[in-house]
Amino acid sequence: MLIDRLKALGQDWSDKPASMPDSRKFLIFGVMAFGQFMALFDIQIVSASLSEVQAGLAAGPDEVSWVQTAYLMAELVMIPLSAYLGQAMSIRWLFVFSAAMFTLSSLMCGLAWNIESMIAFRALQGFTGGAMVPLVFSVGFTIFSGKQRAMIPAILGTVGVIAPTLGPTAGGFITDALDWRWLFFINIIPGVIVASLAALLIRVDRPNPKMFATIDWSHFIAMAVFLGGLQYVLEEGPRKEWLGDPGIAIAAWISLVAFILFLERAFFSANPIVKLSPFRKPTFAFACIFNLVLGFGMYASIYLVPVYLARVRGYDSLQIGTTVFVVGVAQIVSVVIASSLSQRIDMRWMITAGLSLFSYSLWLTSHMTSQWGFWELALPQAVRGLALMLCIVPSVNLALSGFAPAELRYASGLFNLMRNLGGAIGIAVVNTQLEDHARIAALRLGEAMGHSSATANAMIADLASKMSAITPDPSNAMIMVRGVLARTVGRETLTIAFDDVFRLMAWMFAIALLMVPFARPVSNATLPPPGAAH
Repeated sequence: MLIDRLKALGQDWSDKPASMPDSRKFLIFGVMAFGQFMALFDIQIVSASLSEVQAGLAAGPDEVSWVQTAYLMAELVMIPLSAYLGQAMSIRWLFVFSAAMFTLSSLMCGLAWNIESMIAFRALQGFTGGAMVPLVFSVGFTIFSGKQRAMIPAILGTVGVIAPTLGPTAGGFITDALDWRWLFFINIIPGVIVASLAALLIRVDRPNPKMFATIDWSHFIAMAVFLGGLQYVLEEGPRKEWLGDPGIAIAAWISLVAFILFLERAFFSANPIVKLSPFRKPTFAFACIFNLVLGFGMYASIYLVPVYLARVRGYDSLQIGTTVFVVGVAQIVSVVIASSLSQRIDMRWMITAGLSLFSYSLWLTSHMTSQWGFWELALPQAVRGLALMLCIVPSVNLALSGFAPAELRYASGLFNLMRNLGGAIGIAVVNTQLEDHARIAALRLGEAMGHSSATANAMIADLASKMSAITPDPSNAMIMVRGVLARTVGRETLTIAFDDVFRLMAWMFAIALLMVPFARPVSNATLPPPGAAH
């Protein structure tokens, strides 16, 4: 009995992956989806514990920020590269290699002896983990069809949002309970299991190792410099006044030149690393633009709410995680709804509903006060969680339906790249807008207090008299009053800035509705059979 089961697991389905039993399909998909979860989870797992990492490695504040930046830069490069490597190595061995190296680099991150080694191992972790993200999309659309295929974008969309949302909360809890090094050690056992099961189960295509001999290295270098430089500019720009900083300006110019070379090689190379041919389909091009906008709103909102809760309300990581988890719960509820609707109605109606609800949720959030907490944020976040699935499911179907598996890999890489780029742009833009609007709000409050100086002075005098009960020294009382006043003004100006940024995002999603009429639904008659054209 055991021998028969092992033989069944080792059966090769490379020539007919869609013909394998459903139980094996779901097992393969589950293993790969968990690998994707690990890669996305680790993006944000250190964000709540950077101060502990900084202290443990005796690093400066500018240096420790690279623990995040290095991972994101490397992951961004691997996502589009994974299609080429998947053809050369086969999906099976690329996924096994990615999971194994992700696990090894996680171990090395936990053993890092200084900030330089940590940054190097985080870059390796992001680079190897990045391959697992698009591969699961391409395999899902290759082996499944019909109602089963409709569940793929819903499940992976949920993973794509919940994983980075849970990261900071889980990271803070692990650091408090154990040590910051366990942020990385926890990947070891799951990583070994994923790599082992992937090696045993995934047999959906055949490798073509000859492709390694014809790699266009200039195309690869141009892509790495372009994407890495762009991620650096977006990460560091808000802190360094953008192009006003010489380092940012130089990185931007180098990234632009590399982008031009990347395009030249993509169009004229005999064997390009990344094929842009999927963009010939207008539906795919629309879906990518939509995914860029969706990535902007999704990652920016995931980023902004925890920042508000930490800076305005003073919440710790556990309180923040409890508050933002409403989004994940709403998504889980909406998975079945979204996947069912995608089989029954025009996807453009789903996108319209999703964009409208997303805009509405952002508009609700733009009315925050400095006292908002779990219950006040519950409705806006629940609406946003529902809206995300109504956006993600049709966009993935529009983007990846209608491709043969050979081209599906490149389409999946490009599509996922657009969402990550949208997220990077979104976080950079909202960071800059938050600072600008906070500064403007502070000036307006200052002007208002200047126009009502008598009222302001009376309030300060009243506070000083109350403080004198704590300290008999009038000068100390006035210092305490000024401190309280500065904190109050800072909190209120920051809240106003958050409201302004959420309002701008709401208008952006409302305007994005103008794109919907230009989308063309994919006809089932044009879809290739699953697993065809290997």
